[in-house]
Amino acid sequence: MPSSACTQFLTWFTMNTEKDKNKTRRDFFKVSATVVTGIAINSVFVKPSMVQAENEKENIKIPDFDKWYGFGIDIDKCIGCGNCAKACKIENDVSQEPFYFRSWVEYYVIKDDETIKIESPNGGIDGFKQSVPPDEIEKSFFVPKTCNHCAKSPCEQVCPVGATFLSPEGVVLVDKKYCIGCGYCVQSCPYGCRYISPITHTVDKCTMCYHRLKKGLPPACVEACPTGARIHGDLHDKEGELVKFMKEHNCRVLKPHLNTKPKLHYNSLNEKVI
Repeated sequence: MPSSACTQFLTWFTMNTEKDKNKTRRDFFKVSATVVTGIAINSVFVKPSMVQAENEKENIKIPDFDKWYGFGIDIDKCIGCGNCAKACKIENDVSQEPFYFRSWVEYYVIKDDETIKIESPNGGIDGFKQSVPPDEIEKSFFVPKTCNHCAKSPCEQVCPVGATFLSPEGVVLVDKKYCIGCGYCVQSCPYGCRYISPITHTVDKCTMCYHRLKKGLPPACVEACPTGARIHGDLHDKEGELVKFMKEHNCRVLKPHLNTKPKLHYNSLNEKVI
């Protein structure tokens, strides 16, 4: 409460208590309104630094760290073998039960009648079977999915205990010592990339194999891809494989309208992919 408003309120209260206890409530509410107005004005005009800080949050720029990691996926090269999803589970000790994946592959079938069928049996690990007659298919393709490691990640913003955080290299990580398994981040992720682990009962997700990156190794999914459909690299490295891939192809990100600043870039991404 502003000091001037406090002084005004206390002076009025003392005078009216001692001199005239028969005053109506109307006078009290008049002065109370003045105090509230003073607080509102103070919050708007007395602390411009707070307003400035909020505005700066909306203009996030890529930090000038040594590295700023991202992914590239060439849909034209993906054959749906599922090696990436399998390697991810093995490398990161992910539960072998269905529906628990840090990385998975989806099969999109666009039919002649413009309807779409999306399949991902066991994340693509066991391969895919054609469930739509060939003469009904207009187009089909595979889309590998994983955490987008957003620069403005909703999951980080909603975490009530600060367990989700962005590493200096731009990797979205989870500190499981702090995670309480509330599931807020799971619900807020627009890409469906998080789940509650049945083993630890805390949230789990792709880490870009952060432990491998620290050793100078690529993520397990990238290393396991037989066709080179997955690319990983430093977005600051203009001569690096990822930046060259993005320059040479018409790359897009998923759900750009959400302004999450994802760092997962797709070549040949069909507009029907969700």
